[in-house]
Amino acid sequence: MSSILSIAASGMLAASQRLEVSAENVANVNSDGPLPTATPATQARYPAAYAPQRVDQVATAGGGTCAVVANVQPSHVAAYDPTAPYADPNGQVAAPNVDLTNEAVQQLTARYAFAFNADVMRVYAKMMQSLVDITS
Repeated sequence: MSSILSIAASGMLAASQRLEVSAENVANVNSDGPLPTATPATQARYPAAYAPQRVDQVATAGGGTCAVVANVQPSHVAAYDPTAPYADPNGQVAAPNVDLTNEAVQQLTARYAFAFNADVMRVYAKMMQSLVDITS
């Protein structure tokens, strides 16, 4: 595979990973749990809040890109939900630190990055076909 195609393919893989992580964050935005300061009995009884992730894209040696997935810090924020069975005496629970506006931006970024890298592959294929046509 040429370096142009491998670079575009790595961009498409990174965009796919970005979309997958963002979709998982959105799907779990309401998956709260007990605060870390809750009693050990409460923490053992109820699952922890979802820990959202983020994607950092880094260049790779020889060209291309790689998606590095890391946990968002801080992973949760205190939210008021006195009806939750694991709420503390003040009605606070740990809610995932997911910013839906940022997730929408991440999904659009993934969409356009994937499409642009696919365009690079199409143009490369047309260019190679033109070269074959010239030499024939």
